[in-house]
Amino acid sequence: MNLRIIQLGKDKDAWLTEATAEYRKRLGALCKLEVLELPDVSIRQTGSQELVIRKEADAILARLEPDDFVVLLDEHGEQKTSLEFSAFLDSLSDRKRIVFVIGGVYGTDERIRKRANVCLALSRLTFTHRMARLILIEQIYRGLMISRGRSYHV
Repeated sequence: MNLRIIQLGKDKDAWLTEATAEYRKRLGALCKLEVLELPDVSIRQTGSQELVIRKEADAILARLEPDDFVVLLDEHGEQKTSLEFSAFLDSLSDRKRIVFVIGGVYGTDERIRKRANVCLALSRLTFTHRMARLILIEQIYRGLMISRGRSYHV
């Protein structure tokens, strides 16, 4: 399975970087995972949230291939249990690449929503996009372990 996560902004906290690295290491035997960190667009430079959202969308869309299966993480998306998410990942195993998109602090441009094949919510709670990445990577690990019938409690 070939996975990519596109996120705006870099991890700034060592503990978060370490936790993400641990799950990426565990996933190494289960799938190919690439994490692409795009630079945040500064509202100070653009002057408006709408322009930030548009510029971030431009950067994300430029990194998507036509045959990518795009999963947008959004607070209004469909919620799944870990078992359902595992089955969802299994259903995509024949795809060339699955790309998870985590939007920026001001939300996601409508062009990204239209390009997405699926829109998922990690929770009804709101997380920073950096925390969302860690939670997503952990859930990918959990889902792949479930689908292989292996224990995922760590």
